[in-house]
Amino acid sequence: MIAEQREQQRELRKSIKPFEKNEFRTSLFQLFNTLVPFFLLWFLAYKSLAISPYLTVAVAVIASGFVIRIFIIFHDCTHYSFFQNNKLNRTVGTLLGVITLFPYSKWQREHSIHHATSSNLDKRGTGDVWVMTVDEYVDATPFMRFVYRVYRHPVVLFGFGPFYLYLVANRTNRKDARLKERLNTYLTNFLAVAIYAGLIYLIGIKAFLLIQLPIILIAGSLGIWLFYVQHQFEDSYFEEESKWSFVKAAVDGSSYYKLPAILQWITGNIGYHHVHHLSPKVPNYRLAEAHENTPPLHHATTITLRTSLKSLKFRLFDEKKKDFVTFKDVKPLIKAKDLRKANSRQVS
Repeated sequence: MIAEQREQQRELRKSIKPFEKNEFRTSLFQLFNTLVPFFLLWFLAYKSLAISPYLTVAVAVIASGFVIRIFIIFHDCTHYSFFQNNKLNRTVGTLLGVITLFPYSKWQREHSIHHATSSNLDKRGTGDVWVMTVDEYVDATPFMRFVYRVYRHPVVLFGFGPFYLYLVANRTNRKDARLKERLNTYLTNFLAVAIYAGLIYLIGIKAFLLIQLPIILIAGSLGIWLFYVQHQFEDSYFEEESKWSFVKAAVDGSSYYKLPAILQWITGNIGYHHVHHLSPKVPNYRLAEAHENTPPLHHATTITLRTSLKSLKFRLFDEKKKDFVTFKDVKPLIKAKDLRKANSRQVS
């Protein structure tokens, strides 16, 4: 039975191979139809300041969608799936990282770890949204439970999360980072500061903040949401190392986020997240094709805009039930634990 499952998984990975080929013209065209509208919208947002700041913010909201699309191209570059030439992937990815405020080499390393450990309960912690199991939460100190509850609150995760990413996580290197990674982060920081300083000099800090802040904060919040909802959904797959499977983590631990056509386009087809995790070499513009032409992938968990909102109540993963539960669900377990502690103290 196990041998049969492994053979099926090998066949599934093999069936996705034909879609891993990128096309230079298609990639260039996607850069064009993403970057040109973004810069045009940024310019229109500036011009609209003479009419109304509300109109400026409205234009900035639309521009933030293109930042998400830029990030998806950046993301493909980190997987070396956007161009055949790896040097071109690194160069374009680094430049796009200046726009998205994500250093290419640092994020590439962290994201590769995420792909290698996604849904693995024993290897959480790098490139992931923090997830505690029920047992871990119950056994944690009251202070640690408080910290986790604060972290998982939507206002913190999607509101303050972008600030932390942009100002802290993406601006610094890990202690054991290699020189190449450090230099790439320094270069990204330098270029971002230089461009921001130039824009502030040209249009003033008030105008700059009124345009750029909504763009990056909305894009950041929506980006975190996409990452969150595509791994934390009802019946999502999480397993300990000894039972973990890369293919099951991809197909069962990543959702198919079925979005309206315009949102699917603006998010670079990343809703086909199960396909992407099965093969990161598939460029974003071929993910839908890969899904449609690979019948076994049709069984991936499908979520919509409406059903994805349910994931907001998912807080902890229950290893016994193999599903997400709420904080309310574990209250009886915590009370029982506290009662046992109180009884043991009385006995002693």
